[in-house]
Amino acid sequence: MSSNYITPEGFKVLRTEFERLWLDERPKLVQQVEEAAAQGDRSENAEYIYGKKRLREIDRRVRFLKKRLSELTVVNEAPTGSDKVFFGAWVKLEDDAGREVCYRIVGPDEFDAKQGFISIDSPMGKALIGRSVDDEITVNRPMGRTTFVILEVAYQPFED
Repeated sequence: MSSNYITPEGFKVLRTEFERLWLDERPKLVQQVEEAAAQGDRSENAEYIYGKKRLREIDRRVRFLKKRLSELTVVNEAPTGSDKVFFGAWVKLEDDAGREVCYRIVGPDEFDAKQGFISIDSPMGKALIGRSVDDEITVNRPMGRTTFVILEVAYQPFED
């Protein structure tokens, strides 16, 4: 079971995808499928077959996004005066080898390793929640157990 928390930025990305698919891509594709169907024999019409397949993919994603957007709780504010790690926090860590990494705790719908966004439901996210600066955490990772020390916790302003 994944959490239903999301940052305002993440919610905006999902809503934009929903609107793009529903209001832009789907109507254009429906028109293309109708035009392909009007050409006659549908069994050998590649444009018609591909269009119907793509339409099913779009409909599946639209249903998912519509349901998911209604379930999500947008977390608009950081905790006041907190030096602890909670949802939306940027956390600077140092591992056993002295390498520093920086992660942001986000919802499962918006994690992105390239940006340093980790899910609140991930092993690392779970280990960090509620911890403070100078706390040590140990996380089981694919390359083995790793110990980290929390160097810094920051809450950057959320976008509107």
